Amino acid sequence: MIVIADSSALVALSICKSLSLLDTLFGDVKVPQAVYEEVCIINKAESEVLKAYLQGKVYDFIEPINIEKSNGLGKGELAAISLYKKLSADLLLIDDARAKKVAYLNNLEVMGSLGVLLLAKKEGVISEIKPLLNLLKYSDIFVSEHILDQVLLMAGEASK
Repeated sequence: MIVIADSSALVALSICKSLSLLDTLFGDVKVPQAVYEEVCIINKAESEVLKAYLQGKVYDFIEPINIEKSNGLGKGELAAISLYKKLSADLLLIDDARAKKVAYLNNLEVMGSLGVLLLAKKEGVISEIKPLLNLLKYSDIFVSEHILDQVLLMAGEASK
């Protein structure tokens, strides 16, 4: 399975100490050069961890591809969607709401970082999500309490 990852989801999974779940669950993870450059900026949160994780996963060449309704997306998001289309990937890993909407409009299969955590729990790769969500909750990444509660409910951990 080929998974193309965008920066938002990579950073979230890195904060949760869960990047390895991508390899365990999906196998072939790739990122466009633009995403690599976004997440590996010196002194940016998680940059050193992501730089190490992304070794051998960066796809250097990307041709511009027509993407429907792509106004307002960043360079990394556009590159990730283009790479998905170019490689006929199976899944786009992305957290940004606007980028997800564009991906859906372009008939791409999409999952966010919280979806990865839920899948890992469902597949028995991890036993609990709550400690990972707490890492996110107390980071610089904003995730609404409502969404976190919904994920815990879906994971069967709402009362823990």
